[in-house]
Amino acid sequence: MSEAEILNPLSELGDYIASALGESVEHWNLSYGELNVSVKPEDIVEVARFLRDDDRTGFVSFVDLCGVDYPGRDQRFDVVYHLLSPRHNTRIRLRIGADEVTPVASLTGIYPGAEWFEREAYDMYGILFTGHPDLRRILTDYGFDGHPLRKDFPLTGHVETRYDDELKRVVYEPVELRQEFRNFDFLSPWEGAHYDLPNEDVGSDKASDRGSN
Repeated sequence: MSEAEILNPLSELGDYIASALGESVEHWNLSYGELNVSVKPEDIVEVARFLRDDDRTGFVSFVDLCGVDYPGRDQRFDVVYHLLSPRHNTRIRLRIGADEVTPVASLTGIYPGAEWFEREAYDMYGILFTGHPDLRRILTDYGFDGHPLRKDFPLTGHVETRYDDELKRVVYEPVELRQEFRNFDFLSPWEGAHYDLPNEDVGSDKASDRGSN
């Protein structure tokens, strides 16, 4: 199947969704052969219900939900939903913006499978969901401080854990680094910066002496 045969139906679907949902759709585009639709946060439930129930869309399968953190924005988070239409063999990506204090409407009433994914987004990013039946942490421990996938979360975390043989339980202690963090320049070893090696000048002097002899 050619690229045009893949993209043309997606373009038609994007136009159809935008015309059917009106102002609820902020914009849509095709990227890497996939349909991406940005939605107004307050309309996400109505949009999801339409995509599930409409005969031309049929996105009845909730694949996953994830968060993306952009600390420099007022709405620092993107909440990204991936849906599948088995009938049409089509996928769609929905995206809404969210901040740290304004809850996002839960989709558990439309897609029950969204429950654990929303809990994960809350646990990892601190994204709040209103209408969720059991919004609590799912991956981190009880009493965990912070949200580890935020870009301003310290790489070391705040505490470290170990099992204490005397107390016969897991204990929490301040982080103690056995060695300092290493700084990486992430440059190619073939094209990266030049580093002066120990005795490099001495070796070059000996080579020049051999050449003169």
